[in-house]
Amino acid sequence: MLGAASLACLSTPRTAKGQGLPQVINTVKASVLPVGTYSATDNPRFGFRGTGFVIADGTLLATNFHVLPPGVELESGPVVMVMVARNAQNGTLKRARVVATDKVRDLALLRFEGDPLPTLTLSETDAIEGQSIALMGYPIAGTFGFSPVTHRGIIASVTAAALPAATARSLDPRAVRRLRDGGNLEVLQLDATAYPGNSGGPVFDANTGQVLGIVNQVLVRGSRESALTNPTGITYAVPIKYLQELLKDLR
Repeated sequence: MLGAASLACLSTPRTAKGQGLPQVINTVKASVLPVGTYSATDNPRFGFRGTGFVIADGTLLATNFHVLPPGVELESGPVVMVMVARNAQNGTLKRARVVATDKVRDLALLRFEGDPLPTLTLSETDAIEGQSIALMGYPIAGTFGFSPVTHRGIIASVTAAALPAATARSLDPRAVRRLRDGGNLEVLQLDATAYPGNSGGPVFDANTGQVLGIVNQVLVRGSRESALTNPTGITYAVPIKYLQELLKDLR
């Protein structure tokens, strides 16, 4: 595997149908943020872990559960930050706390401090095979700075796959019920290239910018390093309908 307002509206629409990918990218990138940890004694102090994107009231960030550091849900756990107002090298950090998780589907919602940010729209319809998409995130971020990168592709397949938790200890009661009732989950296979650091980033319709899924796995040949030098071009994403279900828990 590779980071008080009403939630009646899942997000504020910010894209218009058919505006073209360059315009869509320009709109989407304001809502896609680096996610990491912070420690005053570390060098660098911000430890990048993955990507997230802003939804709902503008202070809620969606990402993968595996992007979060171990122990993050404990009161004494690591400090999680999101980076905003960034340039190529750095940005302003905002502290974030975990407000909801779905460990089986590899999803997490964070609430960050400060003023709301621009949000992305979650698609109300399922992704379909052949649909033109783009994904955005911070591949190998920290090495070349924090500038969002976009890759384009299509939905290659919508299929069932098991996404088990890393250990039995990480299964909460809700996760156990889902596995008991049928552990296979729907996933999106993308014909698009992603790299370490893209985890938690949005997969969006290339024409409208509406979010269809969340990047969570990349098929790798051999070692992790080979994903950089010899990418397979096969990426997997969690369908956005599972994030919408998690959002309902906050209402």
